[in-house]
Amino acid sequence: MRDLEHVREIDRVMAGQASGRDGIVLQSWRRCIETYGMDPARAEPAHIVTQSELREHREQAERLIGIARSGLQALFRQVAGQNYVLLLADAKGVTVDFFGDPRFEDDLRHAGLYLGSDWSEERAGTCGVGSCLFTGEAVTIHQTDHFGLAHTPLSCTAAPIYDTAGRLAAVLDISLLRSPGPKVTQNLAMNLVRASARRIEMANLMAGTRREWVLRFSARPEFLDVDPEAAVALDDGGRIVGLTRGAQEILRPGDPGAGLIGTRLDALMDLAVDDLPDLMRGRPTEERVIRLKDGRGLFGHAIAPQGTPRRPVAEPSLPGALSSLAGPDPALRRMLADAGRLAATRVPLLLTGETGTGKERLARAIHVAGPPGRSFTAVPCAGLLPGQVGALADAGVAGAGTLYLAGVEDLDPAAQARLLAVLSARDDLRPIAGTRADLAGLGRAGRFRTDLFFRLAGATLALPPLRQRQDIDWLLDRLLRRHSAEDRALSPAARAELKARPWPGNLRELSAVLEVASALAEGRVIDLPDLPPPALSPAAPAPEAELEAVLRACGGNMAQAARRLGVNRSTILRRVARLGLARPG
Repeated sequence: MRDLEHVREIDRVMAGQASGRDGIVLQSWRRCIETYGMDPARAEPAHIVTQSELREHREQAERLIGIARSGLQALFRQVAGQNYVLLLADAKGVTVDFFGDPRFEDDLRHAGLYLGSDWSEERAGTCGVGSCLFTGEAVTIHQTDHFGLAHTPLSCTAAPIYDTAGRLAAVLDISLLRSPGPKVTQNLAMNLVRASARRIEMANLMAGTRREWVLRFSARPEFLDVDPEAAVALDDGGRIVGLTRGAQEILRPGDPGAGLIGTRLDALMDLAVDDLPDLMRGRPTEERVIRLKDGRGLFGHAIAPQGTPRRPVAEPSLPGALSSLAGPDPALRRMLADAGRLAATRVPLLLTGETGTGKERLARAIHVAGPPGRSFTAVPCAGLLPGQVGALADAGVAGAGTLYLAGVEDLDPAAQARLLAVLSARDDLRPIAGTRADLAGLGRAGRFRTDLFFRLAGATLALPPLRQRQDIDWLLDRLLRRHSAEDRALSPAARAELKARPWPGNLRELSAVLEVASALAEGRVIDLPDLPPPALSPAAPAPEAELEAVLRACGGNMAQAARRLGVNRSTILRRVARLGLARPG
């Protein structure tokens, strides 16, 4: 479309004449002109966020990326021969996962069909992801439906992905660089993207509700057990604690904004939680009929909890960036809940832990979970000269922001004095200090300024070493997904070996081992011969507190605890007997 034609189109849009555009597209164009001040005659390039910004977006969406990836791989295999590209964008419109033909990588990057592209409406104008985020509905934005000239060759079909609380969490987009046909040719793409979004929501619900009843239902019985339309998760009182978007639409048709969390099942259906066993797979599908209060009939499939269903409790919620730092480890999640509450404050934080336990990543997650619009600067303290302290703070944090001090125990006395002066003069800085040492002990020994210690240690958060963590299986799976482009798995022997190692380098060492193993493995399964040997072993025996923590993390398994601590099992037995420790139950 030429410039003059664009001017005429603007006049038609502002006059409310759709000129062949549907209502969603017309309203989006008006927002682009009136709200964002955009000019459709300008060929604006794709907006790509920085690598550090992309890392933060991916960390916040890490759980969803992991759940969605296998489904997206399957979808991409279906459409790869037709030159489609798949994008998974977060709730802010930034692409956090991508599947496309590497032969067209340069063209895809230029068009914004790549990792890190920002497809929010205010950045990209009328587009599939942006319009989907605004409306909360699936939409196709085809060729000249796009607001900007740079995007008019594209055809983009997007569907929303909702979380288990009913909030829009992401957008799945399937796009073509160039579409030879009219908009109606994208009907198949619309069906595919809607079905995939529904399956991702279902997988997300099932992954997070292993200890609750899940009721899946469909209007027809044929695919009820394998590909249901909708599902709700229920506590043992029969209240809804999670749901898919399909459940919201079926149970509250015409009112998608009506919240169902906390609603009793028997208020919506002629069904109570005690009736759910009758809907399990022991009965034929066509006999598992449920009746809604308005008289509509559905077919139901109930899935029993794995273990005792829990009663609803007010568990502290973790902001996205913090929720990706731990799996099923109660002590670590309690610490992260504290970090989440502190994130919104200006309290200085001291993060303690061995090398490689993730102190900087925790600092970044706290920063992301805090107030928006602030900068984050990481300063390595080893070898830092006094004159560099103020210069780094001023250059890196020009306004309000977070100053992360890595290895603060490495500052010499003069640099400590300069840092104290900088923090006293810059009350817009929030310091977060990471240390491998006992900083309080160094202060008592005269090797670290006590006034600086109290300036940094407003609150202390301790990261446990890997050998004490109870979520190693979760970590192994997460890190393996990060380092393997393929769908790799660990053999039982390799998993047992990794769980038993002492990990003096903690997460950094584990990540490196999995990266090497992924590169060396010839098949899909990583086995013992693919694992590089341990880099180091602990030189000194663990103190009583650590021995107890490692035993607890290993579920009382003496042999596994001995391997993590790098000693013989007989040594563990003698120390347990000598210290009078009880084996964890």
